[in-house]
This record gives sequence, C-alpha cells and structure tokens, in this order.
Amino acid sequence: MLRWNAFPFVRYVKALIGGIVANLFFPSLAPVIVGLLIASSLLLLTTFWFKSFPNPILKGLLSLAILACTGYLITENHTSRYDSQNLVHVHRPIRAYEAVVASQTENRTKTFRLEVEVRKVLTDSAWQTANGRLIIYIDKTVAKKPVYGDVWLVRGAPRTIDPPLNPGEFNYKRHLANRGIYHQQYLRPSDRAVLGTDPLNRLIASAYAVNDWADSVFTSHLGVGQEFAIVKAMILGVRDGIDTDLQQAYSAAGAVHVLSVSGLHVGVLFAAVSFVLGFLKKRKGGNYLFAALMVGLLWFYALMTGFSAPVLRSAFMFSLLLIGQTLGRSNNPLNTLAASAFLILLFDPYALTTAGFQLSYLAVGSLILWHRSLYQSMSFRFRWADWLWKITAVSLVAQLLTFPLGIFYFHQFPTYFWLANPLVIPLSSLVLILAMGLLVVGWIPYVGLGVGKVLFWTMWLLNQTIVYTEKLPDSILKPLTTTGWELLLIYAVIIFGICLLIRRERYYSWLLACCAVLLVVSAGLTIVKRKNQRLLIVHFVPHQSAISFVHGKTALLLTKKPMSDKSREVTFYVRNTWDSLGVSEITYSQLAPFESQLAFHQNRDLSLVQWQGKRIVIVNRLSKKANWRLRAIVDYLIISQDVLQNWDQLKGRLVARNIIFDDSNKTPLTDRLLLEAHERGIPCHSVRQQGAYLARF
Repeated sequence: MLRWNAFPFVRYVKALIGGIVANLFFPSLAPVIVGLLIASSLLLLTTFWFKSFPNPILKGLLSLAILACTGYLITENHTSRYDSQNLVHVHRPIRAYEAVVASQTENRTKTFRLEVEVRKVLTDSAWQTANGRLIIYIDKTVAKKPVYGDVWLVRGAPRTIDPPLNPGEFNYKRHLANRGIYHQQYLRPSDRAVLGTDPLNRLIASAYAVNDWADSVFTSHLGVGQEFAIVKAMILGVRDGIDTDLQQAYSAAGAVHVLSVSGLHVGVLFAAVSFVLGFLKKRKGGNYLFAALMVGLLWFYALMTGFSAPVLRSAFMFSLLLIGQTLGRSNNPLNTLAASAFLILLFDPYALTTAGFQLSYLAVGSLILWHRSLYQSMSFRFRWADWLWKITAVSLVAQLLTFPLGIFYFHQFPTYFWLANPLVIPLSSLVLILAMGLLVVGWIPYVGLGVGKVLFWTMWLLNQTIVYTEKLPDSILKPLTTTGWELLLIYAVIIFGICLLIRRERYYSWLLACCAVLLVVSAGLTIVKRKNQRLLIVHFVPHQSAISFVHGKTALLLTKKPMSDKSREVTFYVRNTWDSLGVSEITYSQLAPFESQLAFHQNRDLSLVQWQGKRIVIVNRLSKKANWRLRAIVDYLIISQDVLQNWDQLKGRLVARNIIFDDSNKTPLTDRLLLEAHERGIPCHSVRQQGAYLARF
C-alpha cells in the first residue's frame, strides 16, 4: 500500500493544479484569491508563532491552500489581459510593425510557418512600443528561408485567429491563446524587409543552430525520404516532412508517440549512456563525474531538440534522480515525477492544458505505479518470452490511463497497440541510439557511412512494421467520442477498479458500480440520440462549398470539387464534426454532375433537393437570361460562388425561409449583403461570420 506522506510533491502539484484549473474556469476570482492567499499566509505564520499549536493537519491544509492560490495567480499572470502593451490592447489600425523571428521555420506545401515577437507597431499616429507573439505564413518564393533572430519590418496588420467555425472542430484559437498567441498574418515576400539579426535568447539561438547541424548530418546520410523524415521527427522534433499516410499508419498502430521527441527517447538515451559510462562509478569520486556527464548530456539533447517540452519534462525528472542518487538521498520515482511537473507548471501553468503534458505524465505515472505488479503477475521459462511480456506490460499499463484521453482528443483507438509496441519500442530505441551515434561518428570516413546505412535500414524496418500493422483488419476503431462528463466517469471506473483490486474493500465496489451505471446510461442516451438524428449542415470550409446531409450514422457530403477521406478540407474542417456526431459511413458527391439520389431536379441554374420533407435549393446561376422562377416556398436557399450580387436578383424568382452563404462567396460581398439583409429584415446566415449552419429535423 502506498504511504502518501512519502510523496510530498504529489500533494504540492495537486494543489498547484487545483489553482490553475480554478483560474481556467473562474478567471474573475482574482481579488478573492488574493484575499484568501493573504489570510492563509497569516494563519500559517500564526501556527508557527505558537510552537505548541496542537493541529498539524491545519498547517498542511493552509500550506496547500497557499500553493493553490499561487497556481491561480501564476496562471493569471500568464494572460495578456493586464499587459497594456500587448497587441490585444492596440485598438487603432496597425499600418506596420517591427518584430523578431522567435521560432524555427516549418516547411509547408506553399509557405513557411514561423512565430515572431512584436517589438513596436506603427498606428495612424506614430510608432509605439508593443509586444505579443503571432504566427506568420510567408510565401516560399522568399529569397532566403527565415532564421531565428531575424529582425523584420512588416507591412500591414495581423488579424486575430478565428475561433472554431464547425461543430466539434479543434479549438485552435484557444490552443494558441494558451501559448500567448492571438494573431496571425499571411505575407508575400514584398510585405516584409529584413533589418538585421538580434536573437531574443542566445541559448535558444544556439539550440536551433545545433538542431540545424544535426539536420544536415541526417540529410547527408539518409537522403530526404520518409526514413529521414521519421528520424528528424524522433530526434529533432520536426515533423514537417512526414507523409500523411505514414503518419496515419503510426496513429493506427498506436505508435504515434514515436513521431515526436518524448520521455521515452530520453529514457532510452539515459539507459544507453549509463551503460557506456557505468565504469566511472567504480572509481573514487566517479559518482560525481558520472552525474555531471549524464546531466550535461541530457541537457545537450534538450538543447539539440530546441528545448522541446516533452524532453524538458524528462530532463528535469532524470536530473533530479541523478542529483538525489549522487547525494545519497533516497528517491521515489513518483515523487520525482511530481516534482518535475511542479517545476514546469510554476514556469508555464498553461502546459497543463496540452494533450502532450497530460498524456506523458499519465503514461509515466501509470508505469511507476503498476508496471512492476503487472509484470510480476506472470512468469515465463524462456528469457525471450519474459522480455516480450515485459514490453507488452509496458504497453498495457501505459494504455490503461491514456486511452480515455486518446478517445477524447483524437476520437480513435488503436486495436493492435499490444502487437505493434513490442516491435516498435525496441526498433525505435535502436533508431535513437544509432541516430545519436551517427551525430558522433558521422564525420569519420566509412564508419559514419556504415552507421548511416544501418540506421536507414532499421528505420525502413520500423516503417514497414507500422504499415503492415495498419493493414490488419479493424486496426483502428473510429469514430469514438466522449464528453467531458463521460471522460471523468471513465477515469472514475478505472481508478475505483484498481482500488478494488488492491484494497479489496466493498466501498470501492459500490463506487465502481455507480460510476459504471452512470457511464452506461450516458453512453446509451448518446447512442439513441445519434440513431435518430437528421441534420443539414453547411460547413465552413475556406473558399469551398460543402454541405452534409446526416441521417443517423451516415452522411452524404455534397461539394463542387472532388473530395475524399484524405482531402485536406475533410481532415481539417469536416471530420471532427462527423466524429462528434458519431457518423461513420460517408458518401461523397458532387453538384455537377449531381450523382446523388437526393436531387429531384437540376439544371445549369439551380439544384433542388428534397430531403426529410424539406426543400433545399442550391443556386448555381442568377443571370438575366436565365429567367427561372420557383412558385413554392423553399425551406433553405444556399448561395455559392458570388452568384448573388444584390437582393433584387431574387425578386420574383423564389421565397426562402432560410438563406445561407457558404464560404465560396467572397467575404466583402457577403459582408455587404448581410448588412443590407439586416436593413431589409431578410433572415440569412454566413458561415464565415457565424460559423457552420446546422439544422435539425
């Protein structure tokens, strides 16, 4: 049984997280929290003043209350609302601004993506000091790829990032806001001038320089294929070269963690270097030299990855372990894990909101708590079978606490994770060791070439393992969705189930049964609701027309250009809507020629659809020569591709109860028509301004 008194940082980090969560849900309570912090601090000082104070529990509660208040106020301090110089408080039109490139440059299909830190802005009056980070997309025709530390003079004004405009769509605006980013801008090369170089942080500049050097080594030995792309993602944390199909294959195999630098990589590196340098411990004072070298190598790897967040978490943890062991202190891994989370959240409380932070700490925590018990529950005669069971136990325990979050965020579950990971983990570990070795010996003739060849074929074998795992029947279950309430119930069932197995107390069986019943009822109601759903959805897809007809778990997507499951428009804008509705069977159809049985009339001017007793008209043309007229009132009129220039064009043609503009219309034209519609009392909806249109029948 765990003695929680032995894990002080577990209590500390729980209190800190409580304060952070309170700020996220109740951001207006800052004055109350300040008062509570002062009162708790005074009471705690009082308890120390009276040395004979009889209740030590009160001291502990007051200390935790102070930590919770600290978490709340630190989170409050990381928002921009009280920073008067932040871009969100600049209300005058911005004509230009000066900024510094503050990140590595990512390759996109047609653009470079990067982040810049604003220094000052030019409004209609004069230059003024300002700050704030924003995302820049600049056309690839630029003469030179942007570099960290470049100082730019940019013409034009950044625009605020759009909120999610489709039901169930990932809230990219909130995700970036948690990182202090609220604006973005698309630039042509002529929209900016490079004034010089002035890195924001010399250490970060060195990190990116080392990262670029490692990239050049891998490129020279591996080429630019998918083997290079995966190694680059694993070692350097840059995923811009991975093929979409291969990335999906890793996801289907339950091995997507391989595609980013993570705690697993740091653990493998730690074990490999410990084996090589282990002889130092046998010498006098060798423990200190061993610890110094190990900590230095760990943080050099963190430097090489550009101080990636997962590597920072793991580097903190292993550094604390090493320091404790060297000083002769007993270290409990769970307490050390909590201490690393505590330190990270003190500096960046919004790290708590990221899926990577949540998944990595849950996975490592579950391994610390239950891997040994599961592994020891079975024994095997042969060493290879025992080794295989040990790795399988790692996969099973890690999935136990992470699969609910995986369903919540990604709406899928990899069926064969238990089959793939016993192969993926050793192969990816070997890839990591070979890649780090290549950085050391890559400059040596023949030796570097040999290591590079072995690395290439090992990476090829890893990719083939992933691809063949994906091809197995039902390799991935989707769409799987869960609400926040159901997520809590799933974790309650898991935790109470584990407590019942360990403690064998009836109390936990009742709690387990109650949570299981609530979960089943909630899931059952959702299934019944989805079975009976009938929806018309006009999606927001940039510059496209996309209309879904949803009937139970099936949907027909009507578009004007060919689309499929792999289309970027579907992946980024439509898929999450379908997942949130439980839609699993998709049919794709085009307006011209109209291939669906939904249409009962179509010509060059319009498509008339009868569905669920409703009349839906999609206008293709409104020319003076095409003098068509509909005598019946239609329920929904969908306008696309700028066919409507003024409201008088509809006079005498048709009457519609609901008028919807999709995003294939130009924004200035739609804005003008909406303003005129408001003046005339015409009910209409723009997916660009108001988000996707959803009608339930």
